[in-house]
Amino acid sequence: MERNSRMSKHGGAEGSGISKEEWAGRLERLHVSRTDMNRLIMNYLVTEGFKDAAEKFSQESGVSAGVNLSSLDDRIKIRDAIREGRISDATDVVNKLHPELLDSDRYLYFHLQQQHLIELIRAGRIEEALAFAQQSLAERGEENTEVLAELERTLALLAFEDPANSPFGDLLNASHRQKVASELNAAILRLESSADPTTRLETLLKLVLWAQGQLDQKKVRYPRMTDLASGALDD
Repeated sequence: MERNSRMSKHGGAEGSGISKEEWAGRLERLHVSRTDMNRLIMNYLVTEGFKDAAEKFSQESGVSAGVNLSSLDDRIKIRDAIREGRISDATDVVNKLHPELLDSDRYLYFHLQQQHLIELIRAGRIEEALAFAQQSLAERGEENTEVLAELERTLALLAFEDPANSPFGDLLNASHRQKVASELNAAILRLESSADPTTRLETLLKLVLWAQGQLDQKKVRYPRMTDLASGALDD
């Protein structure tokens, strides 16, 4: 009676649950083979285009990459160019590799052009940035409200003397370059049909979040994972 009357931290009457100690005990009894773990790591390295790491890991673990690693070279060139802010160079490689890709995926092409605009603003080339936005992006913003919102947010950087410390400064972070690089990498993988653009590790993490969401809805008390990167659990 007392147990049913207590309230869980999620609200509502406390239902069934499991303690952190019980949860840890169950995890310790689970066995994941080293081979499965190595395959999971290799899948991530190949999908994300870490060629050197994949080659070294294959030698050390004996796990095959499953693809010719030289096929990663073009994706690596594109990724590195975007990470370094060389958007025109990345676009040239994409057009040589898959000329139809940016024509068929206009939203992806907009993100590349948006990143080019961001790089012009980062470099302080304001007049060039405004001219590029007007000539290459304004029409797309008129056609698509979602694109318009992103474009307006990017152009808002021009209103601040220190754009990096503005409310829109996240656009100038390295993580934004990486986001565009990952989006383009996934699009190339889908087009080539050589690999699933979603890594198995990413799929597993999504399953963890989905499972926790289901448990939260049912008011089940359990040691919730609060940090996916470290695997930290609450109490």
